[in-house]
Amino acid sequence: MNIGEAAARSGVTAKMIRYYESIGLIGTATRTASGYRTYGETDVHRLRFIRRARDLGFSMEKIETLLGLWGNKDRSSANVKALAQAHVEELRQQIGELQAVLSTLEHLVEHCHGDDRPECPILDDLSHGSRIDSCHAPSTPTKQ
Repeated sequence: MNIGEAAARSGVTAKMIRYYESIGLIGTATRTASGYRTYGETDVHRLRFIRRARDLGFSMEKIETLLGLWGNKDRSSANVKALAQAHVEELRQQIGELQAVLSTLEHLVEHCHGDDRPECPILDDLSHGSRIDSCHAPSTPTKQ
């Protein structure tokens, strides 16, 4: 199948397929006599794997590791679980950071009059270069 068909069947854009090929996540496509890339079912299956891993937020580096584990029938599932668990912890950290950002912005919006006056706590905060971990942001949640 051509790159457009592979893109449609995998849910990965043609541009990303070319990128994944350039960084080695998928093998170099075979070419027709006229130079068009061709892909098989194995390529589409691999592209779906990559797309799902990206949907779950894995980095390209971790996807490369996951692909290696997926292709290694002698792997230990403990290795896969450890990689996924580390990703879960990274996501928890990111969620905590985003919650702090949200809390700070909510506080600023709540204290902005939003009227014709020039005073604006949002702009004041931005101009002072306050950090998100200011007194308005909650601490990062601890594990229960």
